[in-house]
Amino acid sequence: MKNLPSLDSLGVEGKTVLVRSDLNVPLDNGEVADDFRIGASLPTIQALLSRGAKVVVCSHLGRPKGVDETLRMDPVAARLSELGGFPVWKLDVVAGESAETAIADTDAGTVILLENTRFEPGEKKNDPALADALAKLADVFVLDAFGTAHRAHATTVGVAERLPAAAGLLLEKEVTALSALLSNPERPYLVILGGAKVSDKLAVMEHLLPRVDRMIVGGGMCFTLLKAQGHAIGNSLVEDSMVDVVGGLLTGEFGHKIMLPTDVVVATSFAEDADYAVTPVAEIPDGTMGLDIGPDSIVAFKRAVDDAKSVFWNGPMGVFEWEAFRRGTAGVAEALANTEGFTVIGGGDSVAAIRLLGREDQITHVSSGGGAGLELLEGKELPGITALERWNDA
Repeated sequence: MKNLPSLDSLGVEGKTVLVRSDLNVPLDNGEVADDFRIGASLPTIQALLSRGAKVVVCSHLGRPKGVDETLRMDPVAARLSELGGFPVWKLDVVAGESAETAIADTDAGTVILLENTRFEPGEKKNDPALADALAKLADVFVLDAFGTAHRAHATTVGVAERLPAAAGLLLEKEVTALSALLSNPERPYLVILGGAKVSDKLAVMEHLLPRVDRMIVGGGMCFTLLKAQGHAIGNSLVEDSMVDVVGGLLTGEFGHKIMLPTDVVVATSFAEDADYAVTPVAEIPDGTMGLDIGPDSIVAFKRAVDDAKSVFWNGPMGVFEWEAFRRGTAGVAEALANTEGFTVIGGGDSVAAIRLLGREDQITHVSSGGGAGLELLEGKELPGITALERWNDA
């Protein structure tokens, strides 16, 4: 991957800069429930302000089908101002003449936040008319939303094709950390995968298995692999269409690298207060479902982390939102926090877990992008990054 054009390449003093940030945060009763992504966006915005730029920020929020009053950017604007220590003027439009006028009338030092970009049907289609309208709002463009860099949208690719563009500080940090895991990671190199569906992680499993020294698979996805090994898994989550595929991975050239739980925590129902017990994976009772890895697996997984020099973790080991099924995720988080190796965590649930457990400051890099990070590690080109790379040659 080429070096990305940086903020220094833009010369932003006195210019209006359109920044595509990732402010897609969870809301609870109209308030920001987790401000991790807002905080991660601040260094780029503050750097541009300090260099005398007028800053216009855009982002999507949720997955609206057109205008959705519950997904307006107002609570995000309030939290952005609070965390950043600068005034934020939130507009009710994404682009157009009213946005152009508001931006022209705004004093330096005030950040303008556009309305939810997904309110515009042309956003996800990378509609040329929307990209043109967005480009008219600024002199230069900065892509800082790693979490959407794998999408060819108007605010990731379209604007970058129309305005001089560069990577923001967060995007640079993300690409540097994840590229280190692709190019020449310090070994032993361990990847830990969890979460619900093996189909979501299959491509990264296939791409990384030849490159890693060990791959741990936990969470709901492990039961598809356990079934492929011939275990009865009760009512545990399984993707039957994936059983033969993962069976091929397990018996293939690199199958010996895959490490699965040896015991799990099973419950009688998918409920926070369900009765639960620990059982070996070979003895999962009929009528029960696995909701976490067991204590023996936690010890083994911790030992694997302790032995590693580079670790990438995406996906919790169980239903960590419920305390009874949190021990596996907490154990892996503790191991990553305590290791002296290079550690990267990606994926919304993994980040939420590490923050819930108060361990994020002990991780080398906590990524703001889930799908984008996986696609980068799969060896795919990310459209948003490709659109920036062309400016190296401009």
